[in-house]
Amino acid sequence: MDGLGIAVLVVLVFVVLALLMSIISVPQGMEYTVERFGKYTRTITPGLDFIVPLVDRIGKKMLMMEQVMDVPSQEVITKDNAMVTVDGVVFYQVMDAAKAAYEVSKLDWAILNLVMTNIRTVMGSMDLDELLSRRDDINARLLTVVDDATTPWGIKATRIEIKDIAPPKDLVEAMGRQMKAERLKRASILEAEGLRQSEILRAEGAQQAAILDAEGRKEAAYRDADARERLAQAEARATLMVSEAISKGDINAINYFVAQKYIEALKGIGTANNSKLIFMPLDSSSVIGALGGIGELAKEAMAKNAKSGQ
Repeated sequence: MDGLGIAVLVVLVFVVLALLMSIISVPQGMEYTVERFGKYTRTITPGLDFIVPLVDRIGKKMLMMEQVMDVPSQEVITKDNAMVTVDGVVFYQVMDAAKAAYEVSKLDWAILNLVMTNIRTVMGSMDLDELLSRRDDINARLLTVVDDATTPWGIKATRIEIKDIAPPKDLVEAMGRQMKAERLKRASILEAEGLRQSEILRAEGAQQAAILDAEGRKEAAYRDADARERLAQAEARATLMVSEAISKGDINAINYFVAQKYIEALKGIGTANNSKLIFMPLDSSSVIGALGGIGELAKEAMAKNAKSGQ
């Protein structure tokens, strides 16, 4: 092979190598920056692309997927001078490959220090009770601050989470005693409220029972009075009938009246507390005559009723 053939072969090899060097394949989730003589010119997105060999070169290969970074434990002094140990995690994503590559050096280290500094700033401005009860507020404030600070770097902070807040052991014990005291206090209050409500209900029940008892006695007295009135009316009518019969000279009416009083007197003597055994001479004929008079009065009353019915 002469010199010309060798030259052609060298040129051919050089062209093939140049073509191979100019072909760039970018995988999904990555972006490459292109530098021409050391100066940034453009960004290559996922897929097949070409650069000028020996003139252009790949500068930075940036991962565009969301990434997660652990925030190591650090001690934070709260507003009320309590020392707590805090750790967390931050999620972020590169939105602009050129800014992330050329606006900040050591991107991961910069984000980590920014998050740790703001954790001390945000949590140091809060009391311990707020720290333990408002974790969502802390995460939101940290995310706002860190996202604003990383925007010029082409970074989007998507989420910041505080994983653990560990107060000192003696402080945890004191908080436990405080919580126990608060719960005992609430239990005492609830028990007192229950007793108070029970007493109120008992008093209301007694009041209602007294009202119902008074109403019952009122109704009984009314019915008793009504019964006495009816009895008085009946006795008045009976007395009137006897009086009319006596005025007409009916001896049976007189016998009925006397027999009634006679029997009532015997009943009183028989039911007396100091009466044990009584011997009394009784005129049997008088009693029988009185009973006969009662029968005659009953017959006359029935005859009158029959005539009035006709």
